[in-house]
Amino acid sequence: MTEPRTDWTREEIADLFDLPFMELVFRAAETHRAHHDANAVQLSTLLSIKTGGCVEDCGYCSQSASHETGLKATKLMDSRAVLQAAAQAKDHGSSRFCMGAAWREPKDRDMPAIVEMVKGVRAMGMETCMTLGMLSEKQAKQLADAGLDYYNHNIDTSPENYANVITTRSFQDRIDTLDHVRSAGINVCCGGIVGMGEKREDRVGFLHALATMEHPESVPINALVPVKGTVLGDMLADTPLAKIDEIEFVRTVAVARITMPRSMVRLSAGRESMSESTQALCFLSGANSIFTGDKLLTAPNAGDDNDAAMFARMGIKAMPAEAPRVAVAAE
Repeated sequence: MTEPRTDWTREEIADLFDLPFMELVFRAAETHRAHHDANAVQLSTLLSIKTGGCVEDCGYCSQSASHETGLKATKLMDSRAVLQAAAQAKDHGSSRFCMGAAWREPKDRDMPAIVEMVKGVRAMGMETCMTLGMLSEKQAKQLADAGLDYYNHNIDTSPENYANVITTRSFQDRIDTLDHVRSAGINVCCGGIVGMGEKREDRVGFLHALATMEHPESVPINALVPVKGTVLGDMLADTPLAKIDEIEFVRTVAVARITMPRSMVRLSAGRESMSESTQALCFLSGANSIFTGDKLLTAPNAGDDNDAAMFARMGIKAMPAEAPRVAVAAE
């Protein structure tokens, strides 16, 4: 099988964005069908295992200590409560369980509890993902030894737009953590957020950055959920930029699919405000995973019942749990 390209140019990606919409969706659907089951979508659940109080100043995030959003900070959840939530998610059809903590990076004292969570969820036969902020090489190795399948660390936006969104860590800091994850042999989950007031050239730059690295096995595409009290939430409130055009969002999903054909493209935050027609276009264009349940970390989400009804109307089946693809540690 031919290896996916990692030599995409920005001009090529911009040309994809500029295609007539029907042509772009058709090409993305062809690519998707060549590598994935076109009528299967993975159900994932995301749990906030430590909420709020983060020292980072990410302009979109309700969990930053820099923002007055009314969110109460909590300590790291007890492992037993996390495993109970995972069991409930599995009962509701999720095959993937993601755990997120609002940290700049985990402290070494937190790692034993994190490792226990990973091992416990893996023992249920679920795919595991963690997002804990930046990781050291040692911490990445600990998570790999625990059996973690995926580590999520988003680049968020284009390298050029990054400083407009976050100032407390650099774009290179993100890349360094991804390198630690890849070197440890953990699958990489890396995507970003659109609808933050960026230009199309930033969406081009964002996908170019992903498509020219060793492709992440998982690529979440989020639409900004503006939260009052955050920098971006307040800046974009009541403006035309407060919600990305849905056709442009579908274009972003389609270009992600074409440029990263084997990756799982995950329709993530912002889905609760999308019409079913828009979501259907995303599935047609290559999105093959959603986060289900009533909450996505701290943001509202569509809910299990709504998703089940939508799948029934569209004839989509939930992807069965399978043995996760094995990442290979870098030499």
